[in-house]
Amino acid sequence: MATLKEIAEKVGVSVATVSRVLNYDPTLSVSDETRKKIFEVAQELNYKTLRERNQHTTKERLRFGLVHWYSELQELGDPYYMAIRLGVEKECFDRQIELVKLFKQGDSYQSEWLTGLDGIIAVGKFGPKDMEVFTASTEHIVFVDCSPDEMRFDSVVIDFRQSMIRVLDYLLSLGHETIGYIGGREYVDGETLIRDERETTFYEYLYVKGLYEPNYVWTGRFIAEEGYRLMKEALTKDYPTAFFVASDSMAIGALRALHEAGIRVPEDVSLVGFNDIPTAEFVQPPLTTVKVYTEFMGETAVELLVERLTTKRHLSKKVVIPTQFIVRESSGPCKNR
Repeated sequence: MATLKEIAEKVGVSVATVSRVLNYDPTLSVSDETRKKIFEVAQELNYKTLRERNQHTTKERLRFGLVHWYSELQELGDPYYMAIRLGVEKECFDRQIELVKLFKQGDSYQSEWLTGLDGIIAVGKFGPKDMEVFTASTEHIVFVDCSPDEMRFDSVVIDFRQSMIRVLDYLLSLGHETIGYIGGREYVDGETLIRDERETTFYEYLYVKGLYEPNYVWTGRFIAEEGYRLMKEALTKDYPTAFFVASDSMAIGALRALHEAGIRVPEDVSLVGFNDIPTAEFVQPPLTTVKVYTEFMGETAVELLVERLTTKRHLSKKVVIPTQFIVRESSGPCKNR
């Protein structure tokens, strides 16, 4: 049986760090990447905690597939999905569920890896072709961050609409009447555009108030480089007094473009991001953003799948996770330019 020392040597950390991570010590300060690596190695070596070794009852070990919409390289550019994956891995480790991880390769998956699974957790955006591949392996599927067929499959999503209303209410309360949107466009099955509820709510909310300006909308990909490029494009002409940016990664890129242009944040332009990634509070100025409980989304997906398997439930569930609006220093009252 694997020991804490073996895990520590393989990860390159102390035995104490491994012990505290595996016992979910909330006071431990360690990076998400190190925490993820510890859980991965522990699972690989089939390590069991003392509590688990002392249990007198045993049960057959479940085997779940974790399907990633992003490739490993894409995930590095947008930590949102990495955090969800970490939540799935932690919950599976705690429940001693075997986890088979499968990243997207181009526009397809190695479907032979999906055989022999009790269930699938699909993280990202998926369409009919993906569902056809998954259901060839199992009907027990939980989708995280999308709900392609909520009458058939369980799903875990966040409340994008309410999150956007809260952001826009806040910016209007500060006197901003010109608000820009910088976001991403995503596709399923290689061609079908996904409706982003944040962009839709942005349009509907401001249109009703007579404040929507189509020239204040810029879209690209959900990475920092695109946030930088789109903000530079926005600054080439008349630009709004506030921007909502649909991911913190993009917002950090946008913030750099504003700094390079000599535009002060928030004195000249207010900036609001989305996700509350770990670096959001350490950029200058600290980023006002919407906190998404990504790890909890992953944990909830595992709970749903286990519950459906054990209770033989037939009716699907859609769990909507609330968000938290966090005001920091990148936003402030509108001032005449």
